[in-house]
This record gives sequence, C-alpha cells and structure tokens, in this order.
Amino acid sequence: MMKSLLSIIASLIFLCLNSIQASDQPNIIFIFTDDHCKQALSAYDDSRMITPHLDRIAEEGMRFDKCYVTNSICGPSRAVIQTGKHSHLNGFVRNGNSFDGSQVTFPKLLRANGYQTAVIGKWHLKSTPVGFDHYDVLIGQGPYYNPQMRTGKLDGEQRVEENTGYTTDLITQKSLSWLKEARDSEKPFMLMYQHKAPHRNWMPGPKYLTWLDDQEIALPDTFFDDWSGKATPASRQTMTVAKHMNQHDLKLQLSKRHVQFTPEQRAAWNAAYEPKNRAFLEKRASMTDREIALWQYQRYVKDYLRCVKSVDDGVGEILDFLDESGLAANTVVIYSSDQGWFLGEHGWYDKRWMYEESLVTPLLVRWPGVTKPGSINDQHIVSNLDFAQTFLGIAGVEADPSMQGASLVPLLKGQSPEGWRESFYYHFYEFPAVHSVARHHGVTNGQHKLIQYYGPSHVKGEQYDEWELFDLQKDPDELTNVYDAPAYNEIQQAMHAELDKLMENYQVPPLDRGPEVPSFP
Repeated sequence: MMKSLLSIIASLIFLCLNSIQASDQPNIIFIFTDDHCKQALSAYDDSRMITPHLDRIAEEGMRFDKCYVTNSICGPSRAVIQTGKHSHLNGFVRNGNSFDGSQVTFPKLLRANGYQTAVIGKWHLKSTPVGFDHYDVLIGQGPYYNPQMRTGKLDGEQRVEENTGYTTDLITQKSLSWLKEARDSEKPFMLMYQHKAPHRNWMPGPKYLTWLDDQEIALPDTFFDDWSGKATPASRQTMTVAKHMNQHDLKLQLSKRHVQFTPEQRAAWNAAYEPKNRAFLEKRASMTDREIALWQYQRYVKDYLRCVKSVDDGVGEILDFLDESGLAANTVVIYSSDQGWFLGEHGWYDKRWMYEESLVTPLLVRWPGVTKPGSINDQHIVSNLDFAQTFLGIAGVEADPSMQGASLVPLLKGQSPEGWRESFYYHFYEFPAVHSVARHHGVTNGQHKLIQYYGPSHVKGEQYDEWELFDLQKDPDELTNVYDAPAYNEIQQAMHAELDKLMENYQVPPLDRGPEVPSFP
C-alpha cells in the first residue's frame, strides 16, 4: 500500500515537472552576419578556413543545406526576417528604403507574450528599431573600426554613442553585457546578435591582420567564367574581382571618410599592409592582367576570411557564456546570414543574383533536447521567409496571418511535414543601382531553376525580356543556359507553370518595367 502510494506521488511529481518544463519558453539567440557564404564556413566547406565555434552549432544541432533567400541584398533580407513577408508586401524592396515599423513584426509578438527583446549590431533598415526593449545598433552600414552606435529602449529616448575598438568585437562585448547585466532574468529573451562582418570592404581585426599571409587560397573553378552560357545581364554587371574592386577594397589606399583609426590601430594596420602593398606596387607594371586579377583575388579573399575569423571568435564567447551561466540547456541558438555571396565564383564578389552562391545562405540551429545533434537537413527547401514564424513557433506564440513562411519547428524536431514547399520564389528589384545587376525573378525546386530578366536594360531605351533555365543536377555551377533547348521542353513548361502559381500565391504584382527602381507601399 505504502509502495503504491509512493509510486503515485512520484508519478504526480514527474507529471508536474514535465508540465513546468513544457510551459517554459526557451530563450532565443539569433546570430546574424552580413554577406557570409557557405564557402567560408567549415561546417559546409572546410577548404578555405576552419570556423570551430560556428561548427559547434552544427555539431550540436542541425545544418540546413537548402536555405534560400527571397531577395539577395542586405536591407530587404532583414525586412523579410522582421515581418515574415516578401519584399513587395513589407515595402522594403531595395537598400535605401525605410522600414515601415507600424506593421506586424515578430519582436512585437514575442514581447506581447512575455519575452524581453534586444537587437545589437547591424540593423540597416534606416528606421528606428521597433518591438525591442533594448537596441544598440550601427548607424547605416557602420565602419569596421570605432563605430558610432545608436542606442535606446522601447518608447524611450535614443542617443548616439562613440565606441573605440574593432566593430565585430564591440558587438560581441555589448551582447554579452546585455546578457549578463541588463536583461530581466525573470523573462525569456530573444537577442538578435547581428554583425557587420564580413561585408565589403573586409577590414580585418587587429588579431588577424597577417593571418593567412603565408598561404594561398585556392581559386574557384569558375573564376575566369566568360558568362557566355548565361543571359545578357551576366556580362553587363560591375562586380568582378578583376576589374571592379577599388583601392579602398584592396587596401592600397583607405578612404578617410570610412576609416578613423586610433594611432595604435593605424600603426598596427600600416605594419601589416604597407610591406605587402609596396611589394605589389613595385612589380605591378610588369604583371599581366591575369596576374593582377589573381593577386586581387588573394587580397580580397584573405581579408574576407579574416573578418569571418573574428565573427567565429565572438560566437565562441557567446556559446561559452551560455555554458558557464547554465543558460545553454534552455536557449535555442540560430546562425544565419542575410544572403549568400560570391567568393570569386564566376569571377565575382557581392550577391544579388538568383544563382546558387547568392541565393543560398547558411543556416545552423542548436536546440538542446529537441534537435538531434549533428543532423543535416538536405531535403527541405527553407528560407529567411520562415525565420519569423520559426522564432514564434519556438516560443509557442501564434504567427500573424499576414506572414507567408512556415515554422521550421517540425523540421527541427526531425519531422517531415506534409505539404512542405517543393519550390521557391525569388525576386530582385534593385536596378539601376550599384553593381548593375538587372531586375529578375524566378523559381527553383533545387533541381532546376528558371529565371526571367525584365525591365530597363543596361542600354538606354531598351528592355530586358530574357530567360534562363539551369539543370542544377547536371550543371551545378550554372554555366549553361538550357532555356528553349528541345530536351528541356517539358521541364521548361512545368517551371513556367510553377512560377505563375507562386506569383499568385504570394500576391506578386505585375512586373514593374519602369526606368526607376520600383517601390511598394
């Protein structure tokens, strides 16, 4: 009788504890970088560098291999994440727009359901952050050294603060300070920890100014692509490593407008770069165009990787704090970037295109006790369109009906939901603009990709109406456009039908072919 009673009591205690745990809302840390590609993250590709701390998120969680962005450019990607809506519906279609903070965003919904919210680092939406209890953000793009940052609290006064140090390190320090000292320990939290790095012009931090000097980074197979297998816009862009990088990008001469070093920082920088620059300049006159392009590639890619290295260090500090504070077990850590990036593929730097290097962004998620460590999702197409609903799903908060994505929570639990998307819609609007990438939209199912270029041409008075179709299984580097090839007739028709369906589903307005960059309410 006594044994039976003890058993009943133990069962009740177990059920109560489970009920308490189930009702606990996990903390969320969203780690976000700018222009970080899979090619420079060793959880995906270890041929260029090792990122041990980012890799730890993958090793202890899930790596997604098909995370596509809806519009491959900085501000629009961030607006999609805030709202869970495509660019044409959230009103932020290009850099230079100002984010409409009156619309529903996931931070507002989290706050309304008990979360404390903060964003620290790069905001890049022009407007004042909304829905956050605390913000401390770069002004515009922000410099790599000694940035001014705008800080404030919800509905409170904001101020601009001067900061001394390397921006990547400062963003990590500010995030740790908020986690340790400023947050309300009685509430679950959502921290957006967002880096400027490794955005152009790729200025390394003090610790890594000479790292990789003794190494040569392998050249992508497509570096000398002549784009003859693509539609006309590919040959009219202005984003080649060989021809379009400036003196500031290559660190041959730094712009005083963008760089305000302390004397100590300048001395360290000059000691690292002046000998290398002098050696190059002394022999440049005798170098061929190909040799100069190869030198510029090495300078560019090494500086890019050096910036990533500092990000990885900061991620390690955040993960260590979670372990040491006991928060790790109830904190979901998510890592991603605003889009992919060309690290010399097709001869390019930057993003914008619907080609794979630009379209696909890293996504790593660690959810202790829920997501199987070391798991890889290479089957499901996911997107930054899903992030808002995923944050809400983790917190057990209902998504707003206006949101167009899907929560990744079932995938993180190892499930394969019925009706998951089998194709994906992309749309880039920013032309005419920097880098001269024509307006285009399209659809991909991971096996084939259909792209339409439309709107004003690079030639005044002309309009684009060109199509590309790529077989991603046979041609993963997207070197050969098979649009109108007889062997692909059925696939082409099916992809056109899918494009039309997605445009209807996502309420995409008629294509704006006007000479000005389109905008939406």
